[in-house]
Amino acid sequence: MSNAYELAKQAYASIGIDTDAAIEKLKSIPVSLHCWQGDDVTGFDHDGPLTGGIQTTGNYPGKARTPEQLMADMDKAMSLCPGAKKINVHACYAIFDDGEFVDRDKLEPKHFAKWVEFAKSRGMGLDFNPTFFSHPMVKDGLTLTSPDETTRKFWIEHGKACVRISEYFAKETGIPCVMNIWIGDGFKDVPADRMGPRLRYKDSIEQILSEPYDRNLVKPCVESKVFGIGVEAYTAGSAEFTLTYAATHEGCLPLMDNGHYHPTEVVSDKIPALLCYFPEIALHITRGIRWDSDHVLVFDDETKEMAKEIVRCDALDRVYMALDYFDASINRISAWTVGFRSWQKALLNALLTPHETLKALQDNAEFTELMAMNEELKTMPFGAVWDEYCTRCGVKTGMAWFDDIKSYEKTVLSKR
Repeated sequence: MSNAYELAKQAYASIGIDTDAAIEKLKSIPVSLHCWQGDDVTGFDHDGPLTGGIQTTGNYPGKARTPEQLMADMDKAMSLCPGAKKINVHACYAIFDDGEFVDRDKLEPKHFAKWVEFAKSRGMGLDFNPTFFSHPMVKDGLTLTSPDETTRKFWIEHGKACVRISEYFAKETGIPCVMNIWIGDGFKDVPADRMGPRLRYKDSIEQILSEPYDRNLVKPCVESKVFGIGVEAYTAGSAEFTLTYAATHEGCLPLMDNGHYHPTEVVSDKIPALLCYFPEIALHITRGIRWDSDHVLVFDDETKEMAKEIVRCDALDRVYMALDYFDASINRISAWTVGFRSWQKALLNALLTPHETLKALQDNAEFTELMAMNEELKTMPFGAVWDEYCTRCGVKTGMAWFDDIKSYEKTVLSKR
C-alpha cells in the first residue's frame, strides 16, 4: 500500500468515504466487454460490408480475422483492465465447424459453444445481441418492420433463435444473459407512413419474445436510436417506441445507448427517471461526438455523471452495464482497454462521492455550499485510489499497461 494511497484514504475519510470499501465494492461489479471492437463489427458469418446504419471508420493494421485471433485480443485487453467482466457477443459471431454454415434464422446454441467455453474458462457470463444488419435479407433497409412478410418472418425466426441461445448462455455460465434487440430500420427521407412500420415492429418483438424462456436467466431488452447512416429522417425504433414497449411488456427492459439520442440529451438524466418505474434497466456505454459515432469511451463529464446516477440511486444491482463502441482508426486493443478502464474510473469516482451529504445540501436548499463542495471534490486525490484499485486487481497502473499494447502489436498484430 503506497504512501499516496494512505494520504488519499485519510482525505476521503474526512468527507465520510471509506476508500477500501469502495475498492472492494467495485471489484464485484460486472461490466460487459463487447467483442465487436476487435474486428470492426465484421463477425464470422458474412464477407460483405457493414450495412443497416452502421459504419466503422479507419483501417488500423492488426484487425482480428478469426475467432482465435479475436479471443486472444480480448484476453490481452482484459488482462489490462481491472474489475469483473462479462463478454458481449453479436449473433454474427457464430463459429461454424469447417464446411458448416447455417443462416441467421437457423442458428443454434452449438454455433456459440466456443464462446461459452471461452467465457466459462475465465469465470465470466455472456450477453447476446441478435444481428439485424449486414445481411442479404435486409430488404430495402428493413428487417423486423418490413412490409414483406417473408423478410419479416426471417428476422423474427432469427430473434427467436437468439432467445434460445441466450438461455443456453445463462444455463451454461450460471449468470443471466442480457439479450438486446436493436434494429436500424428507417428511412432516408420523410416517410409517408410512420405508424405502419412501428406496428409491424411491435408485432415482431412480441413474436420473438413469445419464444419460451426463463425470465430469471434471459433479460430481453429493446434499444432505441435517433437516426443512422441512410436513415436520417426516421427510425422505427425511436426512444418513445422502445421505452413504451418495455413499459407495457412485463419482463422486457429498456436499454439506453448514450449515443442514440439528440446531442442535447444526456442519459445520465434518463437513468434516475427510468429507475423510478423499472426494476431493472440496461445501458450500452459509448461516446457520441455530434451523433452516434461510437467513439472510444473516455473519462469525461457525461461518463462520470452516468456512473454517479447509478451509484447515488443505489442501483448497481439494477443496471446491466455494457460497453459499445468500435474504432478502427487506432489500435483496437488499446481502444478496448481505454474504454473499459474509463468506465471503471467513472464507477470508482462515483463510489468515492459523498452522495448523502450532497443530497442533504440540496434538500436543505444549501445551494451555495453544494456548489462549493462539488468543486472541491474535483481535486480530491482520486488518482491514488485508482492506482490502488488497479494494484489490488493485479493490473498495471499509469501508462505502464501501454507497454504491453506496444509489445503485442509488435509481436502479434503486425504479423497478421
